[in-house]
Amino acid sequence: MSRQTYRKEKNQLIYTQQHLANERTYLAWIRTVISIVGVGFLATSLHFTMGVTRNPFVDVFTVALGIFACIFGLAVIFSATQNYKTKRQQIINETFTPSNMHITLISSMLAVMIIMVIIYFFMIM
Repeated sequence: MSRQTYRKEKNQLIYTQQHLANERTYLAWIRTVISIVGVGFLATSLHFTMGVTRNPFVDVFTVALGIFACIFGLAVIFSATQNYKTKRQQIINETFTPSNMHITLISSMLAVMIIMVIIYFFMIM
């Protein structure tokens, strides 16, 4: 092991709080994914178990909402994992770059999902 590598590994003890904060953030993203997929599953399952008059367009839209929630959840998992790894490396290298694109993309997709839920509620009225 080179001297520089040993020094960087030894210095990581100083950054324990940052590593732990990075892990907490990652786990928060995982909880968010569980909520997102749960909303999609709930909307889909409630739609098909309620005694509402069937409309083929609303049925397809509801299934699309559930599928979108699952795909969105997968995208967030992959994005959060990549962001976690990037932040870990940045902590090790003692650099920092904010993740604006990550936040903007997920916020935009969440806004689309909320709009889909609102449209669904107007369609079943």
